[in-house]
Amino acid sequence: MVRGRLHGIARYALELASRLPSLAPEWEFVALTAPGGLEAPLGIELLRCTAKFLSPLEQLALRVSLSKARCDLFHATSFSVPAFWKGPLVVTLHDVNHLALPENYGPGRRPYYRLVVAPRAKSARAVLTDSEFSRREIARYLELPVEKIQVIPPGVDQCYRPSSRQELDTFRQKRRLPAQYFAVVGNAKKHKNLKLIANLANALPAPVVLLAGAGAKKQLGFPPNAIEISCLPEEEMPTFYSGAVALLLPSRYEGFGLPALEAMACACPVVAARGSSLPELIGDAGILVSPDEPVGWIEAAARLFAQAELRRQLGELGRSRAQQFTWQRCAEQVLAVYRGAL
Repeated sequence: MVRGRLHGIARYALELASRLPSLAPEWEFVALTAPGGLEAPLGIELLRCTAKFLSPLEQLALRVSLSKARCDLFHATSFSVPAFWKGPLVVTLHDVNHLALPENYGPGRRPYYRLVVAPRAKSARAVLTDSEFSRREIARYLELPVEKIQVIPPGVDQCYRPSSRQELDTFRQKRRLPAQYFAVVGNAKKHKNLKLIANLANALPAPVVLLAGAGAKKQLGFPPNAIEISCLPEEEMPTFYSGAVALLLPSRYEGFGLPALEAMACACPVVAARGSSLPELIGDAGILVSPDEPVGWIEAAARLFAQAELRRQLGELGRSRAQQFTWQRCAEQVLAVYRGAL
């Protein structure tokens, strides 16, 4: 799963692979990579699989690779699970978006889940996920006993922290951003619900800075004063969040909600949709609004824009809450699952 810019699942795999060996030095860890290997070494043995992720030959290649590794336990860190290798297995399913939102994916994903993922998850020693919401969704869609699924939240990278005034000034100048703006992160898929923000953007007290891919501004109908950044290097993301009045996150379906956690770690107030995993993640450290009530979003944004003390309070609450989500804690809990599985 690790290729190109790191997405959430790739980061999860890398963080575990880099931390687990020091937590259990008496064990041997091997990372199963794509045919091209990894750009940077992990410090543990790397075994190259002969097929790419979800390629037609993936399942055969997984069986050959895992037989070659002669491992006592395999942790599938995404829904790419080995159907033909029957050894002890731990599976992490971060969500079931492919089943809950089939319109976003190709026709092959649903059969893949039914024929490969669901049976192998049922026979696995343990099934892990990121949130209680995803736990219920996995149990529902894959017909698994809910008690078999364990929640171990991911962490937030240490680079996500409040930026200094100098960093903010440099970032705004480089990206030609105004002194005050509302951050909007996502993509043009319907469940992300960014059309809601597009429709009310002109009523906000500061412009929107949209990070949702090239062309999303036009596709979703954002007004001319909205600023579109098609792509932002990860090293600039903490400053992007730190400089915002708030992050507006109206998504109707999230298995976890990593942008909310990253923003909170940067002391950026979060206004999020009341639904899926977001209330569970944010708690009382943000403002929750119905994804169907534009007026509520306008009012929440106006309050945060006008009340510096409210922004400060929510920023501190968010940062404190984000500190509970560490990769070290995640790795320790995953290692405990390994021990139980063996």
